[in-house]
Amino acid sequence: MVTDRSIPANRIRTIVLLLLILPGGGLIFGQSSVYNYFYRVYFKDKGNYTINDFSPLELLSQRAVDRRTRAGIAVPDYRDLPVNRDYLSQVAMKGFRLHSTSKWLNTGLFKTQDPADISLIRSLPFVLEVKIVKHPGNKGKGEDKLDLSEENEDMPPYDRPLSMVNGYSLHNSGYDGKGIVIAVLDGGYLKADIISSLKHLHLRGGIKGTRDFITGTGNVYGYHNHGTAVMSILAGVLPGQIAGTAPGADYWLLRTEESSTEYPVEEDFWAAGAEYADSVGADIISSSLGYSEFNDPSMNYKFPDMDGNTAFVTIAADIAASKGILVVASAGNERNKSWQRIIAPSDGDSVISAGAVDGYKIISAFSSAGLSADGRIKPDNVAQGVSVPIQTLEQTVSRGNGTSFSCPVISGICACLFQAVPEATSFDIIEALHLKGDRSSRPDSLYGYGIPDMLEVLSSLQEKYVPETDYPTLIVPNPVTGIFEIVFKDAPGTLHIDIINASGKVILRIDLENYISRSLTVSELQNRESGIYFVRSKTSSGTFTNKVIKITR
Repeated sequence: MVTDRSIPANRIRTIVLLLLILPGGGLIFGQSSVYNYFYRVYFKDKGNYTINDFSPLELLSQRAVDRRTRAGIAVPDYRDLPVNRDYLSQVAMKGFRLHSTSKWLNTGLFKTQDPADISLIRSLPFVLEVKIVKHPGNKGKGEDKLDLSEENEDMPPYDRPLSMVNGYSLHNSGYDGKGIVIAVLDGGYLKADIISSLKHLHLRGGIKGTRDFITGTGNVYGYHNHGTAVMSILAGVLPGQIAGTAPGADYWLLRTEESSTEYPVEEDFWAAGAEYADSVGADIISSSLGYSEFNDPSMNYKFPDMDGNTAFVTIAADIAASKGILVVASAGNERNKSWQRIIAPSDGDSVISAGAVDGYKIISAFSSAGLSADGRIKPDNVAQGVSVPIQTLEQTVSRGNGTSFSCPVISGICACLFQAVPEATSFDIIEALHLKGDRSSRPDSLYGYGIPDMLEVLSSLQEKYVPETDYPTLIVPNPVTGIFEIVFKDAPGTLHIDIINASGKVILRIDLENYISRSLTVSELQNRESGIYFVRSKTSSGTFTNKVIKITR
């Protein structure tokens, strides 16, 4: 949490207590095996809290505020207000221990060691509803639910997941996700701190932080390896073995899933993780998780609940999207099982539901079917999710199956799009993925809008945000105070850039073999002295020179 130093000390203390500390003084998320019963408590309102009581930086990081501001989203809004502390305290006084809260859905997650009388909570005047979301027993269903399905028979090229979506067109133009933050919500990241394909990520400090919303600790590396496999698809780099879709992005590793059981309480963990991702300024949430049926059948969703407005986790995911975050979720691996259909939160109307095809663009037998219960096209798009190279052991690469793996293919390549077109919103990207999928003219319940072509998606986004010019090259803005863009009339193809100072010295040289974008962001002059500079651009169409005037701010 970021706070303004001018905030009164008593206000800072209050916010810290609201977000991190139990009314009794213990840490929220304090998890112990003796807590067998979990209760989701819905509150009627937020008491006397109002938007005017908080500045944006009391509730969010500067990066989160900036993301919303770019997207034209009000900050803060009512959902950003914390759950009322007095309400939480009064529930705790009834003998229930607070585990976490959701400010977006205005709920508190409480727990007890033994069965408790929930009428004690329901009788409180500010309580709207109470649901039991976990209890002991019924542990058979859901065992090893995150186990990796490995594929060793069909072995398409290791980089087919990237090449299938024309991802190299972005990578070869320098767009690898740099400057974009992805929050990964998963069940654990065993060995993700030591596997060889992620070594580059740790060396450059690309893991911005970790958090476990089940135990309340920062250690996410001692649990399941499902998130490790996902991370290897997102950020992995091993020549000839793994080609991650966003190796240049930064990451938050968030554990929200218990792998051995399946109860609705994990939706509360997911919501807490998504809110944390928002607060630290994540641009993308990549979630290879989903919910439909639970260990206790009485808690199951039914397919009519997959309407984008019913499942707790789906509501949380759509709210995350309303904050300017691109949310990508697995469609599910249910089509060859009794459920068959998509699972929450991929049914969200603002969530990209990722289905899975094989290396030859054929829909997999397991990839969950749409439509959503209310008739919307789902899945949204598909990518390779069969025989995808993954790494979960320190030096060994294997192949895995699942929409768990098509999801990071899509979310990672979207990070590259955000980098290439910083002005684009998450909804712009969703629209472009639909428009430029290979089945956009005939979307269906298996492929959705199909496999997106990143060259066409980028062109679509740049049509909206990159200015047209009659000149071969144009500098925007000019004069400049630091960062500027070179705008091209046409995509350059081969691109060679020299930035030259007034003395004729080349101070920056850029060479790109196949540059597909119509703009190039240059930050070289940020720390240079004022004066006249020249930008010489050699493209497939010729050589062009622009004069740039650098001024102080």
